Amino acid sequence: MSARLRLKDIFGGRTADEKGADVQSRRITLNGSSVDYRLVRARRRSIGMQVDLSGLTVRAPRWVSIREIDENLSKRGAWILRSIDEWRARRRDVMPREWKTGAPILYRGRELSLALHAAPKREIAPDLLNLTVLHPTPHDERRVAAFVARWLREEAERHVFPHVAAYAARVTPAAPTVKLTSARSEWGSCDRQGVIRLNWRLIQLPPDLALYVVAHEVAHLIELNHSARFWSLVEFLFPGSSKARDTLDEWTALLEA
Repeated sequence: MSARLRLKDIFGGRTADEKGADVQSRRITLNGSSVDYRLVRARRRSIGMQVDLSGLTVRAPRWVSIREIDENLSKRGAWILRSIDEWRARRRDVMPREWKTGAPILYRGRELSLALHAAPKREIAPDLLNLTVLHPTPHDERRVAAFVARWLREEAERHVFPHVAAYAARVTPAAPTVKLTSARSEWGSCDRQGVIRLNWRLIQLPPDLALYVVAHEVAHLIELNHSARFWSLVEFLFPGSSKARDTLDEWTALLEA
């Protein structure tokens, strides 16, 4: 068993009353735009709507008709379309689609431009505007991509891993084992053996948000749950954790990219 900082920990996810519920995929036209949505027939008294990274989800009692559901959606059409657009705007490419000079790439919360140059020695140097990549074959996109990906993982270990030990020393004498992952649904996890796994994409987050994720997982060394005691411990390690948690949802599209 382990505790994980997943998408649903940030902006909600499958609720208990969804287990075993009737789930349908449907489509509706709102203000001239076609919108796909997920309809969950759940044990509840009213119709609920949620827009997140996965799109629109509607939860409704079993006795409510499709006509009534669609009428409610039509009344909230402007809000739904605006919310979907906002979530789409949050999507960021984890890596460039084309590994060429000028392509955008995220590093420590900033969008930099790739600057590729031919050089006998491989080297990468970030500054305020560019991620300069020296490589013997700068026009070989596959090799450049592999080189930059490896460098980002090394940067994650260099910038993030030391903070695990620093936070852990404040709550336990045992030094946790730390590993890097490429998970698509979680920023990090901590298991009962005290092994903390952190997503390499943390190097693409603003540094303070990466530290919040570290504090979250270190707190699980003591409280392997999301109880009130756990959140108090997170706040002890990272003052202002509630704000950081709210801000983190703006970056969760990185996990799905």
